[in-house]
Amino acid sequence: MDLSKAGFWGYRRENGRVGVRNHVAILPVDDLSNAAAQAVENNIKGTMALPHPYGRLQFGADLDLHFRSLIGAGSNPNVAAVVVIGIEDTWAKRVADGIAATGKPVSFFGIELHGDHETIKRASKAAKEYMQWSSELRREERPLKDLWVSTKCGESDTTSGLGANPTVGNVFDKLYPHGVTLVFGETTELTGGEHLVAARCRNDEVRKKFQFVFDRYQQVIERHKTSDLMDSQPTKGNIAGGLTTIEEKALGNIQKIGRKCLVDGVLDKAETPTGPGLWFMDSSSAAAEMVTLCAASGFVVHLFPTGQCNVIGNPILPVIKLSANPRTVRTMAEHIDVDVSGLLRKELTPDQAGDRLLECMFRTANGRLTAAEALGHREFVLTRLYESA
Repeated sequence: MDLSKAGFWGYRRENGRVGVRNHVAILPVDDLSNAAAQAVENNIKGTMALPHPYGRLQFGADLDLHFRSLIGAGSNPNVAAVVVIGIEDTWAKRVADGIAATGKPVSFFGIELHGDHETIKRASKAAKEYMQWSSELRREERPLKDLWVSTKCGESDTTSGLGANPTVGNVFDKLYPHGVTLVFGETTELTGGEHLVAARCRNDEVRKKFQFVFDRYQQVIERHKTSDLMDSQPTKGNIAGGLTTIEEKALGNIQKIGRKCLVDGVLDKAETPTGPGLWFMDSSSAAAEMVTLCAASGFVVHLFPTGQCNVIGNPILPVIKLSANPRTVRTMAEHIDVDVSGLLRKELTPDQAGDRLLECMFRTANGRLTAAEALGHREFVLTRLYESA
């Protein structure tokens, strides 16, 4: 596929970023505010609440990550406007102020001294205004470089490393020369193959930062006296799918970054890239957590290769699922956006599989719903670093 003149139709936001969806989000700061946020969603059709279980008595780096994730989610270009609801005004304002820095419309409401009923009424009024305003926004044609694409795999098996993951790698190799911003992560699932990623880093500075992030993860394992990752990495499902060690899983995982891309930078969790290229983001390998972090970092389309089919979706970030497993494509068909099982039967070349995924990516960017969106999968799972105070 010739991408030299490729583009897509997206929503240009106030800060110049471009989204492929046009959501009005109702964002609770903490678990106590979920009910009010969901009540607003029920009142104002077309809005989208993002309930989650955290936000009370977090501290230090964990609290910083919490705010970074919420502000990032609200700032994502796929979101047109945001209503923030918190139990306390101070934290709600902090999140709203962070989102307002992008220039997009945002309002905040605190429940204390008002109660749920009054808060829901005031927040619903703001949400209605945002919903009607956003409904008049129109897509415009944008260059390919304005598209930010993330990837993560899930429920991997032997077909992942042989077919689906290399298909994403083929797409990344095709997008990379055109200045597209790309990201991969899953720190745990690089174990045993981390030296291959280090060798792909653009320079010593990037390599040192990557090694620091990976070593930090290893220290967590050692600190908790875990001698290995068995029962978690690889998972029981991975083992059933033929992956016997974390090293095998890592070698398949790394296929997603292609053969030609260099790792241009390293991000901490939910950080935003500062330029185009391929970025590594420190992250859990839990599907919903990683995809939520990608949304918080500003990515607008997600490529999700799967062997036995993780059914993950995300409320902000459209998740495109592809599989090379013929059985999965047959038995989980409603979840699969792109069938690349022909690779294993030699009915598809790697380039043809990559082009098939690219075609689906462009259709998704232009407005077509993914299978996860059509099925209502809205997994919004924040990452926690440690227990609350």
